[in-house]
Amino acid sequence: MPTRRPAARPLSLALCAAVGTCTGGGAGAAPVVAPFGSWASPVAAADLAKAAIAMSDVRVDGDALVWRESRPAEGGRQVLVRREADGRTRVLTPEGFGVRTRVQEYGGSSHWAVPGGVVFANFADQRLYLQRGDAAPVAITPTGYQYADCVADTARGALLCVREDHTAATKKVNGEERNEIVRLTVPAPGAAHDADAPAAAGEVLVTGHDFVAYPRLSPDGKRLAWMSWEHPQMPWEHTRLHVAPLRADGRAGDPQVVFGGDRAVMEPQWGEDGTLYFLDEASGWWNLHAWDGAAVRAVAPMPREFGGALWQLGMETYAIRGGQAYVRTSLAAVDQLGVIDLASGAYRALDLPHVAFGDVRLDARGRIVTLATPADDETALVAIDPADGGLEVLHRTTERTLDRAFVSVGERIEFPTAPGPDGAPRTAHATYYAPVNPGFRGPDGARPPLLVLVHGGPTSVSKPTFSLQRQYWTTRGFALVDVNYGGSTTFGRDYRKRLNGQWGVVDVQDAVAAVDFLVAQGKADPATVAIRGGSAGGFTTLAALAFTDRFKAGANYFGVSDIKALAATSHKFERLYDVSLVGPPDEALYRARSPLFHLEGFTEPLITFQGDEDRIVPPAQSRAIVEALDAKGVMHAYLEFEGEQHGFRKAENIVRAQEAELLFYGKVFGFTPADPVPPFEIRHARAPAP
Repeated sequence: MPTRRPAARPLSLALCAAVGTCTGGGAGAAPVVAPFGSWASPVAAADLAKAAIAMSDVRVDGDALVWRESRPAEGGRQVLVRREADGRTRVLTPEGFGVRTRVQEYGGSSHWAVPGGVVFANFADQRLYLQRGDAAPVAITPTGYQYADCVADTARGALLCVREDHTAATKKVNGEERNEIVRLTVPAPGAAHDADAPAAAGEVLVTGHDFVAYPRLSPDGKRLAWMSWEHPQMPWEHTRLHVAPLRADGRAGDPQVVFGGDRAVMEPQWGEDGTLYFLDEASGWWNLHAWDGAAVRAVAPMPREFGGALWQLGMETYAIRGGQAYVRTSLAAVDQLGVIDLASGAYRALDLPHVAFGDVRLDARGRIVTLATPADDETALVAIDPADGGLEVLHRTTERTLDRAFVSVGERIEFPTAPGPDGAPRTAHATYYAPVNPGFRGPDGARPPLLVLVHGGPTSVSKPTFSLQRQYWTTRGFALVDVNYGGSTTFGRDYRKRLNGQWGVVDVQDAVAAVDFLVAQGKADPATVAIRGGSAGGFTTLAALAFTDRFKAGANYFGVSDIKALAATSHKFERLYDVSLVGPPDEALYRARSPLFHLEGFTEPLITFQGDEDRIVPPAQSRAIVEALDAKGVMHAYLEFEGEQHGFRKAENIVRAQEAELLFYGKVFGFTPADPVPPFEIRHARAPAP
């Protein structure tokens, strides 16, 4: 069990002493007047590393639960944790192993229960390992292959998996890895295993597609369903759903295309009666549909989003049992759990105090098991009785120690933005977080600095969950606005497709519109507006600084600066994503959208963070924009972290990046953080604007 930290005090003596007084936050005491950004906060950067111990990929194994858990203090490795029915937990993964797959680089489902043990993908070599009891894990696949999104074929003692073939001998002419569905035989309990025998990579069942996902076996083991898609589409644009019979020897017969059209279908699952369920957006919203072998019907049409963009393989946002579907749906960035009667289509929402949920599983008692996050507390693994919504907290990796008086709860806002191509008015969406710290207030007449957050993807969504990282800023006197720009999910297909061909335009327009809206309401100071984002959000950050004058500083986390260069070096999954985001490859168009080539208007300070092992947005993207700004004499800083990939997982780097970003804003906006921050090089530093 993780060590529990003591309950937070209103303000620590060390922190209030840092601003010269210890009266702020005391019972009945007047708040201390101090510049925004300089407020002493009970949230330290080190707390963010502790809060980064996250759970994912939860699985039900009989009466037990097994999940993946990140360990920032252990170099960012991920381990399996098992919870028994009596609440006891233990770490399954021994030292020297880490559970994470790199299929499609973003990975996803990476461990699966088998009789008497577990099979997992080991991050270092990407081989699958079989682990039973206290015995050391044994590799059951060779090097050169990566696996994800498996399902058990118990009758044949096997796993059916998505396999990505990285061996040089089998790559296609264009150099891409093959994505296929394979069957892997798993040694039976008690069977002798020859560690020196060559490991089998798996028997190919499905091939010939650029991408495959969701191999799912029918209850009788006689049919296999899966989805596929081809370049240049992404799995949220155009997919096909297939079903093939399985012969007695387990090989696949001729497949049937259940759906193959001009939209995306996802998440196939078999019902107990042999009905195939899946998500289809025929109505403009991803909803649950059913196929009985002859026809497709919508089960429960509603203007809510089931599922989401398939960035990581194995996402399961509904479960079928006993004539009912237990579903996670979303609308305007807020999740809801509900129950659907499959015969009538009646939908019943569960009344729960959460705004976001993870994958949906059912335990042996018929309870919904999921990760749940409210707006004002940390994520927990919970079990929910679908009959009455009764909830049991099963496990937490982090307890909220921040006193509720310091918690800034998000306020969802909708605001006018740039009109559409036809001139029709449009609105966009965001979540606003006000600065909150009972021990401090800003100077009379002053407005707080505004930090504009831009999520990655870009086909993703930011939900109004409790996040200690957001509280790090709001308790110091920053206002935040987390923008769900056009292209974000949970707002329906039309909203998501606003970004098609308009990356670097619509997202920037919506970020600017959010600022304009808050400034007009008196909630932000237009002279102290910064923008930050990672990956695709980093691209929007750079584009906003290059093409507008609305932002006075920026923080770029491994963002894209040159679209053409990214397309030339991108991994297979996103190799042609630019076609839908920007348009067919055209040097003039790509150059026109790339911030690197538009530095004439890029005059505001920028701090950039990058991992040196990032394969999704290579370091060259960050180094290029930093070198260009240096040559131009623009104030900037650059921190590149050794051993980090796409997103920082090591505790020391999480802390360093957060503290450096705070200090950088202090240098730009003219405040001194209450926290002591180790110095770093800031090139072409300038005096803060008065």
